[in-house]
Formats: sequence, structure tokens, C-alpha cells
Amino acid sequence: MTTSQDWVAGARPRTLWTAISPVAVGTGAAILLDGFRLIPALLALAVGLAIQIAVNYANDYSDGVRGTDMDRVGPDRLVATGKATPTAVRNAAFLSFGVAAIAGLALVAVTETWWLLAVGAVAIAAAWGYTGTSRPYGYSGWGEVVAFVFFGPVATLGTLYTQTGTITWWAVVASVGVGLYSVALMLVNNIRDIATDTIAGKRTLPVRVGEARARRMFMTVVMLPVACSVVVAFVHPWALISTVVALPSLLIAFGMRVGAEKISMPLIFKGISGVGLAYGLLLGLGLAL
Repeated sequence: MTTSQDWVAGARPRTLWTAISPVAVGTGAAILLDGFRLIPALLALAVGLAIQIAVNYANDYSDGVRGTDMDRVGPDRLVATGKATPTAVRNAAFLSFGVAAIAGLALVAVTETWWLLAVGAVAIAAAWGYTGTSRPYGYSGWGEVVAFVFFGPVATLGTLYTQTGTITWWAVVASVGVGLYSVALMLVNNIRDIATDTIAGKRTLPVRVGEARARRMFMTVVMLPVACSVVVAFVHPWALISTVVALPSLLIAFGMRVGAEKISMPLIFKGISGVGLAYGLLLGLGLAL
């Protein structure tokens, strides 16, 4: 029988910061523009969290039924380990998508930004399409690109727009920094799984470019958000408080570059999760001050 702890673990709580950071930055930007609205901010957070949880369950289900997760190195998956049936995990994904849809509908109704319904529909389709279709884009190397778009600019600028009705160039730059940390998180998992993904025919970006290039790519992705904060600081100097993540980001990048073995990948995963969350919260706070 699947326990509540199994379901919580299946939702992968360490990945949920990817939904929190863009909302924090978008809301901080709204405060700076004197347009903060609590209800839209909370609804945007609910949408982001529900989609991220749905992605995690959908990925668990799809990879599990394909057999891709049978020899994985990372955290156990519900379907692959037999802790839950494929149907139950698929239903959990659909339920999470439903919550995201309801929260999204409430968000556009409260803010009267009805055109964002199309954006939400595309976001849900992209979340399922990562591994859930007959031709999943996650198996052809596009996962990092889609993660950047939806957990960077779309989530950050969507949060800002639903509160203020406007988007600024410096908010776009800030959203790029947020999205890059989501890319870094995905790269950690995909670099770790290069061997098993290759056998399973899963052509992720690291599989396509090779491990050495993927590690160099990770280094760049991890350090660029600091540069984004510096650019934003030309408009609002308090954004510089988010650059405190520069040193830990450098250490994580160095650890990946020197060839961290699989046994240390969980440490890098935890590190990038902590840095990514701290970056989003600090950048959001800096904009709000």
C-alpha cells in the first residue's frame, strides 16, 4: 500500500522551489512598481506548485511504464519501485493538473487577463508532453529549454503582469536568472543519468552533447544568474543582495566541472536547490526593498 510519505516523496519536494522563485521575483517586481496584489500572487504560486508537482508525477508515471527508471541512480520513483500502481500515479498527475487549471482560471478571472488562459493551456500541455506523449520532447533534448521558458520568463513575468498589467525590461532580465537555475537543476539529473538514459534511448541534452560539454554548460548556467542580478542592479541597487549566491554557485560549478561522480550528484542537487531558492527569494526581496 502506498503511504502518504511515498506520495510526498513522489512529488519531489526539493524541486518545488522552481515554482516559488519566479513568483517571489515577479511579486518583488510588482512591489517595486507599487502594484502588489496578494490574491493574484497566491494564485500564481498555487499554479506554479501544482504544475511542478504534476510534472513530477507525470514523469514518474511515463518513465515507469516505459521502463526508463528501472536502473536509475537518483531518488526512487513510485512506479519503478512498485510503491504505487501506474494508474494511481497517473491519476495523481491529472489531479495536480486539475488544481493548476482551477487556480489558473481563478487567477485570470480575478485579474481579467483572459488571454493568459492560452498560456496556461500551453504550460499544462508542455508539462505532460515532457515524457507523457508518444514522442516526448524530454527524450529528444528539449527539456532544459522548456523548463527555462516556463519556470523563468513565463512564471516570473506572468506573476508580475497579473499584478501590475505591465512588464519591464529589467524584470525580463531577472526572469532569465530565475529560469537558468531551473535549467541547472535539470542538467544535474540528466548528467547523472547519462549512462542509463543512453541505454533506454532517452536522448536528453547531456546525452546529445556528451558529458564533458554538459558539465561545462552547467558551469555557465549556474554563474549567469549573478550577472543578471548585476544588470538589474543598475535600475534597483538592492538587487545586488542576490549576488551572495555567487560563491556557493562557483563552488557547485567547480564541483561539477572537476568530474563529480554519481555518488556526489545528490550533494550537487541539494546545493543547486538551495542556491536557486535563495537566489529567487533574495532577488525578490531586493526588488521589494
